[in-house]
Amino acid sequence: MSLSIRIFLVYAVFIALTGYFVLSTVMKEVRPGVRQSTEETLVDTANLLAEIFKDDVRKGTLGQSRFNEVLKDYGLRKPDATIWELRKKQVNNRIYVTDARGIVLLDSAGLAVGQDYSRWNDVFLTLRGQYGARSTRSDPEDEHSSVMHVGAPILDQGVIIGVVTVAKPNSSLQPYVDRAERRLLWYGGGLMVLGLLMGALFSWWLSSALRRLTRYAQVVSEGQRVEVPHYRGGELEQLATAVEHMRTQLEGKAYVERYVHTLTHELKSPLAAIRGAAELLQDDMPEVQRQRFASNIQNESQRMQQLIERLLNLAMVEQRQELEERVAVPLAALIDELLAARSLAIERLTLSVEQHIEPALSLYGERFLLQQALANLLDNALDFTPSGGTLRLAAERKGAGIQLTLFNSAAAIPDYALSRLCERFYSLPRPHTGRKSTGLGLNFVAEVVQLHGGELKIENVEGGVLVSLWL
Repeated sequence: MSLSIRIFLVYAVFIALTGYFVLSTVMKEVRPGVRQSTEETLVDTANLLAEIFKDDVRKGTLGQSRFNEVLKDYGLRKPDATIWELRKKQVNNRIYVTDARGIVLLDSAGLAVGQDYSRWNDVFLTLRGQYGARSTRSDPEDEHSSVMHVGAPILDQGVIIGVVTVAKPNSSLQPYVDRAERRLLWYGGGLMVLGLLMGALFSWWLSSALRRLTRYAQVVSEGQRVEVPHYRGGELEQLATAVEHMRTQLEGKAYVERYVHTLTHELKSPLAAIRGAAELLQDDMPEVQRQRFASNIQNESQRMQQLIERLLNLAMVEQRQELEERVAVPLAALIDELLAARSLAIERLTLSVEQHIEPALSLYGERFLLQQALANLLDNALDFTPSGGTLRLAAERKGAGIQLTLFNSAAAIPDYALSRLCERFYSLPRPHTGRKSTGLGLNFVAEVVQLHGGELKIENVEGGVLVSLWL
């Protein structure tokens, strides 16, 4: 399955789920929302009628008043109103009035005059000074026959002398509820379709951009020249720039020639020494000279082996994109182990070693790589520290990581060399022997630090050189 289809499917599922939950939530709120707004209107109407009927209820003349005819005429009215594109052709409100005992005095439907309504909540609660309302089915078997009743008190100098109730069947509201739900479904469905179209367009655009990069990489891999795709900002532009930079690096003949030339030069010197010593050993000579030439062969062989091993280790690290493991490595114990392995060299140079690392301090990373990197740093420090000098190791928490520092008393590093110390094959002569190393140690350290997401800094300080390692 192509990437564009995968992105579109994920986007479509997200849109569908979001649309479903939003629409279902809104749809559930339509019906109660309409009823709540209707109930609010019924409250206003009931309170208005309570003021209209107050005088007649107080005098006891409500039954003989003109309101019987008014309510009868009201029930016969046929309004021709268009509400939300829906036609309203009859009135639906029922109005009845009860006295302080709950006996019906007036009923617009003409059905309940003289009956006791004091048990119904609209009358029962209102007579007790509370908000009286109820919803009752006119047909107990039909759930759609419910009718809302809202009561309002008739007050005479603060005393409740009766109740006016306005009732409205919920079935009269259903057309408006149905229309609102239909419109929500149409609008929601339209938005979902529009979202899917936008998702499809985005997936096509992203897939097209990636296909251009893929074709570019394929053409480059075949050795052909092609212009890098251009994008305006964002990650795609960064990706295109990175691919072009990678191509430049891979095709950089000068870089390859310099690499091979330097490596050949490094191997040429020990090979020449081994060959010369081997030729001389074929002649008769004193045993002392024989031992010296044999020792030269051994030393140069070790140098070549060290060069090859470091190249292999460096190549391994450069090809790695991430750590194979991430474990807690006790820093103090690791440093102690490395110093113990170099105790003879430290004693020979009568160096003073200071260690300021808490036993509980740990680095999180790949132990083997960290051990090799710190070993390279220590070896470098030992090579450049004069007899009677000082090695000082310290570590502390800094931000989200740990800062490890290694100070060795030594001559200052030349300014021209400071920026090149981590270059492959670049090395300075050792003061003890005058010879250069493979020039791969610090390059290896830099790669390990980068793989751990850290930083390496080498600088001259008063009295020596300070290497700072943040991991």
